[in-house]
Parts: sequence; structure tokens; C-alpha cells
Amino acid sequence: MTAEPVPAFGRYVALGDSMTEGLWDVPDPAEPERVRGWADVLAQRLAERRAAGGAGPVEYANLAVRGRLLAEIIRDQVPRAVAARPDLVSLVGGGNDLLRPGADPDALAGLLERAVVRLRAAGADVLLATGMDTRSSPVLAAMRPKVAVYNAHIWSIARRHGARVLDVWGMRSLRDWRMWAEDRIHLSTAGHERVAQGALVALGLGPDDPAWDDPLTPLPPVARARRLRQDLTWARQYAYPWVGRRLRRRSSGDARVPKRPEPTVLRVHDGAR
Repeated sequence: MTAEPVPAFGRYVALGDSMTEGLWDVPDPAEPERVRGWADVLAQRLAERRAAGGAGPVEYANLAVRGRLLAEIIRDQVPRAVAARPDLVSLVGGGNDLLRPGADPDALAGLLERAVVRLRAAGADVLLATGMDTRSSPVLAAMRPKVAVYNAHIWSIARRHGARVLDVWGMRSLRDWRMWAEDRIHLSTAGHERVAQGALVALGLGPDDPAWDDPLTPLPPVARARRLRQDLTWARQYAYPWVGRRLRRRSSGDARVPKRPEPTVLRVHDGAR
């Protein structure tokens, strides 16, 4: 049996928006007032594997803030990541931009590539992530062509600069609504766990569960009347408030600060599982 490789990453900084902050995941076991998220799970897995392999600890920072646009992520978070001198940076952003009318995926890719160049020049390995395939979402399906163009750029940027790609678009498990939160935009706890497994694979490390991306057993079909009631409830609780914030040029992340602003050592027994 081949031994699992010991992760080489001892200092990891996560950059991005609500997905990387961990919106809709469970509370962080170490600090219940903040949410966990796939990047936190990934950091904990790296720490556990390094400890099992006799390597040093993992220092981890998460600078992601919900609602941030890509330009804001690059302006505010990338310089702080460079200053922390990490050996791994995950940079996931652009989804909030693509939700806006007139979004240009080519222009976004230009911003992203310049950030990747800067991070690579600072000596960090970079983990990017594709956007989710929105074809099954009645609300987000219209943005699917722009997401696909942006994803194509992400793969090209990774090839040119030696970055790694977490293939969220290709994850079959995420095509099930049980992987998504009640707002139908953010990941559920199960979804964050699956994405963390995909990140391990993208980094050349084996997943904890070889079936991590297997499709879920289908649920029984939902009656049309019940589905309509669910859609109306969703629109009232989530869609209308979201549209209202956009019209007022407000964000759910206004006045928020990063949950883990400085790299701190993760204790293996903190328990991110």
C-alpha cells in the first residue's frame, strides 16, 4: 500500500468572498460566533496529515469576506497574503461580479491573472477554483455562459503560471440540492465538505473518502404544488432581499472584517470534521 504524501504546505492563506469565508456552514468549533467553511476544513486536513507524517504545524489565515468583488479581493486581500509569506494561497473570486448585469469574464480574468502572477512571484503555490455549473438553477442559469468563459480562463491562467485548480464546475456531487444551503447560492455543510475534498485532490493529495464526488442517491420527486410553495418561500426570504441590496448598492459583507486575519497555528485536536 502506498503511503499518503505529507503535505508540503505549512502556511496557508485563503482569499475570496462568501464561499471561502464559509457562509452557511456550521459554526467554527474554536470560535462559535464565526462560521467554518471548505477552506477551514482543508487547512485542518493539511494540519492533521502533516502531524501524522511528523512534519511541522500548519499556520492558517482566512481573509475572505462575503460579498466582495474580485477587484476588492485583489486590492485588499492579496497584499496582506503576500506580506504573510505563505507557501499556499487559495484565491477564489469573481462569482459576485458575474451575478451583476454587464459583467465581463474576460476583464475579470485579466485581474485574476495579474494577482496570480504576483502571488507566484512571492513564492506561493496558488489554488484557484472554477465557478459552479448553474444549469440546474432557474435563477442563475442565465449566467452559465459567462461562468463557462471565466472557467476557461482559469484553466489557462493555471497552466501558464503553474497554479492548481479546484474543479467546482465538474463536481458531480454538487449537482444535488442537498449540497446547497437554503438560499440556493451558497454551499451547505455537506457541500463545503465535498469542496474541501476536491481541494485536496487539486493539491495532489488523496481525498479522505474515495467516493467524495459520487452523485447522491436521487430523492423522490417533489409534487409540483409543493415545489411552487418552496420557490415562493425562497423568493420572499432570499431573492427579494438580495435584489434589494443590489439596487441599494449594499453588500452582506459591508463593515465585516476577515475572520482569521493573521496566520495562526492550527491544533490538530481542534476538530474541523
